[in-house]
Parts: sequence; structure tokens; C-alpha cells
Amino acid sequence: MTKYIMVTGGVMSGIGKGVTTASIGKLFQFRNYDVDVIKIDPYLNVDPGTLNPVEHGEVYITEEVWEFKPVEGFKLTISEIDQDFGTYERFLGKVISPEQNITSGQVYLTVILQERRGEFLGKTIQIIPHITDEIKRRIRTVAEKKKPDILLIEVGGTVGDIEAMPYLEAIRQFRLEEGKGNTALVHVTYVPFLETVQQQKSKPTQHSVRTLQGMGLQPDVIVCRSEEPLSDDIKRKLSLYCNVPPEAVISNPDLEVVYKLPLLFEEQKLGDYLCNILSLPSRSPDLEGWRKLVSLYENATGTVRIAMPGKYTQIVDSYISINEAIRHAAAAFGVRPHIEWIDTSTFEEDPGKLEILDSFDGVLLTPGFGVRGVEGMILAAEYAIERKLPYLGICFGGQILFIAFCRVVLGMKVANSSEVDPDTPYPVVDLLPEQRNFKDKGGTMRLGGHEVHIVRGSKLWDAYKQDVVVERFRHRYHIMPDYARKAENAGLRVSAYDATGKIINAIELEEGWLVGVQFHPEFKSRPDKPSPVYKAFIEASLKRRKNM
Repeated sequence: MTKYIMVTGGVMSGIGKGVTTASIGKLFQFRNYDVDVIKIDPYLNVDPGTLNPVEHGEVYITEEVWEFKPVEGFKLTISEIDQDFGTYERFLGKVISPEQNITSGQVYLTVILQERRGEFLGKTIQIIPHITDEIKRRIRTVAEKKKPDILLIEVGGTVGDIEAMPYLEAIRQFRLEEGKGNTALVHVTYVPFLETVQQQKSKPTQHSVRTLQGMGLQPDVIVCRSEEPLSDDIKRKLSLYCNVPPEAVISNPDLEVVYKLPLLFEEQKLGDYLCNILSLPSRSPDLEGWRKLVSLYENATGTVRIAMPGKYTQIVDSYISINEAIRHAAAAFGVRPHIEWIDTSTFEEDPGKLEILDSFDGVLLTPGFGVRGVEGMILAAEYAIERKLPYLGICFGGQILFIAFCRVVLGMKVANSSEVDPDTPYPVVDLLPEQRNFKDKGGTMRLGGHEVHIVRGSKLWDAYKQDVVVERFRHRYHIMPDYARKAENAGLRVSAYDATGKIINAIELEEGWLVGVQFHPEFKSRPDKPSPVYKAFIEASLKRRKNM
């Protein structure tokens, strides 16, 4: 029988509910329990695929492409899900289905379409019970399909958000229906440190818990995010005012190595406490493997400097999986990365600023969409080609490498992507043929896991040591084969294709280590198993550092 742990958030967003949820899951994995995760996102988008990365953060891509069928004869394709799933997969080592990302858009669309089909004839459709019933149905569908011992359910946003209220009500009902000993509620809050009085303050958490209690939900555990570990005084106060035992107030301070959090939770006996709440045998945790992993990151010495010119530099979460993939690869070589995100519009304003790239060991050009900052990205790629800087281009960044090569080496000074310049005389990057008839933007890109057929003797093959791998894709445009054939006569190599041989999946320059991939290898990078192409990029960057 599946047990359920609900994770809610309070005080403010962005405090790390995803990492907390993944770390709680790890506690049960230490005890040899099977764990799975659901993320609830209260926004009305069907999926995050059309959201701005600066506003929402990264869009995570799953291996599976799920057909969402709210009613017979109506379906949507979903592979773009919330960035927290990257955290879950990295911590738990699982491949997660997009069906496990529940959004308000999906829930409301299902109920409204069912109403239009006449499935509720004679009834007034209301938030309670129709929306809450659909939420509970989606949760139980995952439990029935996956049959985990523990199913974690993270509710996005914060307690008190209007859009989150139906989910909190559904959780209240769900806990009542499942009965005592089958569910636990973990509330994640923020405990600020007030500089003026040099004290940690508990009042925001107290108010957050009171709001939760006003909705009929009493947390079993309160996880408190803070800059420093909680003081004993704060723990006692929170226990008293929030109606939980002192041992249920868990400290979650800032950590240099985020993968250490499950071990910190173990020190506070959170795993045993939750097993007791869920009436589970508290098995002895096996921590040896995870401790070795954490020590690999903590004991890393030296630095590798990576520049990340891109479009979405306002928030770090825009590239969270790329950042983690770089950290995984760097740790494999016993070093720590120093990553600098550079807004490429500065290169457009003053090309002289490109010289800053010389101070880095490697350049990673990031994914993106639209026109803003693209010329700056092309200038950065041209600079890397001319200086033979170690370069990794991801998706759009790989296309940019090809555009820059066509401009610098082939003399096509106005070569471009038709996405950026529909009137370019040299559309060296253009729409995939099957994309030409799509008008809807949501869920219509080439998505999910696809075979990548790697050319032997290439730098990419040296990285993977495999002829065929599966990587995750998210794109509408691709490098045009006719132009690629011209480029291959001038020092560029196509190093990977799709299964048909018609779609170019990777390119590289014969001189230096400059590689562009159409796929997103960061989505499959793990802390104990770095992405091969990221690892090869860091290795090339370290060689440059050694020779500087």
C-alpha cells in the first residue's frame, strides 16, 4: 500500500521545496523503499513550455512524451515539465513521467471538457467537489501505475496563494480519506535572520503555519530554510506555536554542496520520524554510497572557469540543469566550477567586451528562443572559433556555432537562422519539415528522448564511446544539411544524426574542441554519472587552463 507525503511551502517562493522534497525521498531510498514524486503547479498553463525562463526558470524535458487525453478524441503532447523534476531525477536517480506534473491548466481543462461532453448532466460544476476530485484522481492514478512505497507530492507556490487553495483542500480531503498512518504533511518555510537585532525570526513561519491550519491542515513536520542552522531557542518557539514536537522542527541551512541535505536530515533523525508517522518499519539507512558522493564534491580542489553567454541571465534557475551538469563534470576531475553568466546583448553594444572570454577556460553557449541577444551570441561563437576556445553549444547554442562558422569560415556574412531573420539569403538553420504546418506553440516542438547516431572518430564519439545513445530534445529548427555539406569541406564535421540520417544532431570543428549539439545532455547528467559530453568539455577546458 502506497504511503503519501505532501510537501507545502510558506512565507515565500524559491526557498527550495524541490530540494527538500528530493532529499526526503532520498531518506526512504536509504532505507530501501521505492519512491516516486508528483509536482503540482497551480498556474493555468497546461505545461511550462510557453513560459519565459526569466519568470519561471528552466523548462525540464522528460524522456517520455505523454499524450494527455482529458476526454476521448482530444489529446495534447506533454514532455515539457517543471524544473523541480530535474532535482528529483538527479537526487533519486529515476526517470520520471510527465504525467507526474499536475497543473491547474490540465485539471481545469479536463473538468471543463468533461462538462461540455455531458459527463456532469444536471450538476453545477464547482471547485468542490469536481476540481478537488480531479486532483485526487490524478494523484491516485500515479500511485496505481507506479505502485511506489512512498509517493511524494510537492505543491508549488506558497500557502495563501489563491490558485493553490483547491490543491490544499484536495490534500485535506485526501488525508481524511486515506486515514491515519498513511499520509504525512511536511511544511517548508523560511526563517530570516534580522541583521538589526542579530536574531533569527520565527514569526513568518508562525503566520504561515496558522494559514495552513486555517485550511484544516496541521503539518507533521516543519522544515525551516535559513542562512545558518536554527538556534535551539527558535526550535523550541516554533514547536510551541506551530503545534509540533521539537524533533519535528528540522533545520535546513544554506549548504555549499546541495547533495549533502539528505545527510543533514539524517543527522536530525527525520527519516526515522517520518517512518513512525507513516507506520513504516524504520529500517537502518545505508548512507555509505551517498557519503562518498558528497565527499567527492566537498573535497574538490582547484577551479575551472566557464563563461555562459546567453539570453536569460537574470535568474540562475534559467539554466539550472546546465549549471548542475557542469558541476557534475567538474567534480569528476576533482575541481569546482566558477560559472559566470554573461548577457550577450553587452557584446552587441560593445564587441570589444568579447575579450573577457579569454579569461575563461571554456565557453558554453546556452539554449534560447527569439531575436534578443542573438547577434551577441553569434559574436561570442565567432570569437571562440577564431581563438579556438573550448566551446560547447547546447541546442540553440549549437545552431549558433554553425551560423558563426558559416559567417567566419564560409564567408556568408549574413548567414542566420530563419527564426531570427526570416529574410536571410543564407538560412543555414531552418524549421524542421514537420514543424511548418504547426500553428499552436504549446507542446508542438520535437520533444522527448530520441536516438542519436554518433559518427565514429569524432570528438563526440570519444566522449560517449557508443554508436547510439538516447538524449532529450526540444527544438523546432535544425541545421540545414545542404549547408552542412559545404561546411564539411572547410573544417567542420557533422558528428551525429537522428535514426533517419536526415536530422543533424551534432557538429564539431576539426581544430580545437568546439562542439555543438542539438540535444540537451544536461537533462541526463547525474551527480554520480556526469554527462559524457559535459565531461569532455570540462576536460578540454582544464587542458586550456593548464596551457595558459
